[in-house]
Amino acid sequence: MVSERDAQFLEEALRLVEEGKKRGFIFRLLGSTAVKIHSPKFGYLYEHLDRPMTDIDIITYSRFRPHLKKFFIEQGYTPNEHIIAYYGHKRHIYWNEEKQLQADIFFDELDMCHKVNFRGRLELDYPTITLTDILLEKMQIVKINAKDIKDTIIMLREHDVGHKEEETINLDYLAKVLSNDWGYYYTVTNNLRKVKSFLGEFEALTDDDRKDVATKIDTILEAIEAAPKTTKWKLRAKIGPRIKWYKEVEEVIR
Repeated sequence: MVSERDAQFLEEALRLVEEGKKRGFIFRLLGSTAVKIHSPKFGYLYEHLDRPMTDIDIITYSRFRPHLKKFFIEQGYTPNEHIIAYYGHKRHIYWNEEKQLQADIFFDELDMCHKVNFRGRLELDYPTITLTDILLEKMQIVKINAKDIKDTIIMLREHDVGHKEEETINLDYLAKVLSNDWGYYYTVTNNLRKVKSFLGEFEALTDDDRKDVATKIDTILEAIEAAPKTTKWKLRAKIGPRIKWYKEVEEVIR
């Protein structure tokens, strides 16, 4: 059962995407909100895994950026002018005082420890990014925390892995992205193994849950390893983790 607060988050997140659509904007939901929308069957695990929702995270294309302040003000939000002044080319933050909600808006990509590129991919799913991109969003975090591991477990439990985007984690796209960037590959594969090792930590999971998720992680790792790697990837692999392979994430003051 979804908590009243989480239900408010979901309702508002979906409302913003739909209102944006009416104006011709392409908004897609990220993060735990996207996982919850995609995981109705196993969403009950959120109750047991202590994973409350926080901000509404939205990705859109930069061509819509000039129109967003007006749009969000009309929706009852106040722009964080400080953040927009410093980070506005890649991120906006808006606050709704009445609903006590924050909306984080990203443009074209998530530029964190590694870049998750959404150019040309937002149209592949609605109202969220694809499952494949959700997985990359979670697994690119070098210092991954328990909440992102929990999101990943729930998503993997709910969905199949395969060779398409629709309600499936697309092995072909994952392998393609990670076969060109060794650092990205290194972080993602290490985190997938970490997720697998954490399965025993969560008492709410049944043995069937753990077995299912572990098998899917093994399948994903096998597909990534089997894919041919670029020359760039091979050269960077020779250096390995002796040199930092990721970018430090700048903490945004809210």
